[in-house]
Amino acid sequence: MSFINIFHIQTDDDFNNHCIDIFNLQVATIQPYHDFVHHLGIKPDVITHYLQIPFLPVEFFKSHYIIEDNTYADVTFTSSGTTGTMTSKHPVHDIKIYKNSYIKAFEQFYGKVEDVCILALLPNYLERDGSSLIYMVNDLIQKSQHHQSGFFLYNHEELHQTLNILKNKKQKTVLIGVTYALLDFLEHFKIDFPELIVMETGGMKGKRKEMIREELHHVLCKGFNVKSIHSEYGMTELLSQAYSLCDGIFNTPNWMKILIRDTNDPFTYLENSKSGGINVIDLANIHSCSFIATQDLGKIYPNGSFEVLGRFDNSDIRGCNLMVG
Repeated sequence: MSFINIFHIQTDDDFNNHCIDIFNLQVATIQPYHDFVHHLGIKPDVITHYLQIPFLPVEFFKSHYIIEDNTYADVTFTSSGTTGTMTSKHPVHDIKIYKNSYIKAFEQFYGKVEDVCILALLPNYLERDGSSLIYMVNDLIQKSQHHQSGFFLYNHEELHQTLNILKNKKQKTVLIGVTYALLDFLEHFKIDFPELIVMETGGMKGKRKEMIREELHHVLCKGFNVKSIHSEYGMTELLSQAYSLCDGIFNTPNWMKILIRDTNDPFTYLENSKSGGINVIDLANIHSCSFIATQDLGKIYPNGSFEVLGRFDNSDIRGCNLMVG
């Protein structure tokens, strides 16, 4: 069953209809999700709105193989983890859906990929296998059609030279980097590139002391001489990303939605601007689970944008590991 038209969703009714169709498919074909819903005593045929759908705790991706029955994985993405900890595994049956998702989302917020030079400073992700972020960024680099696009491991001087070349050419440029690596770069180099889009993916990864978002973004803005810092919110268990263009306020593409649950009652949703646990609907997760209860804390605003405030524990979730400010 194909739900590829999720990328054409325009209205809340259309979104809800897709949610119900995908929920019924997944509860019937994904055994761990079926067992979870059954254990809760919920009858799928009474679900008529996405607010009634049970959300699978993200920890299930560590203990179970979350994929549609009788299918295989094109690729399996894995989270990073410290020695001795269990990592999440996300088997992806159709990698084309992931590609569609990240390309369409990127272009929704930043324009055509081929018009953008993409630089990546993601050393810790490059140094391990199975990163969904590296898969996405590598493909965006290939599609950008700029010969300066590429990964920079620890070669900060080359990155500095490349940024100056692109600034002088007035080339639209995105620098996507893990937080500690961007800070490491700025300890040795400063650059005056006001048009540069600096996108941090979150993450000190034990390399530096955690900083609250306002402090971090102030340091990055000053070092690159940009007005705001962009951010990406994604995780191993998702096939879609939300983006923040400033102030840590994220927006989702039309096939993704954020709900805020009461931390004491996971089946109760909170009003706008109240803090609670983040639930994610990601309709691109067609062959795994589209309804995930994360370990993140956040709040949503009336226009559907959201903010990440921290998390419950030390789960390895990228893009959201700043301390509560």
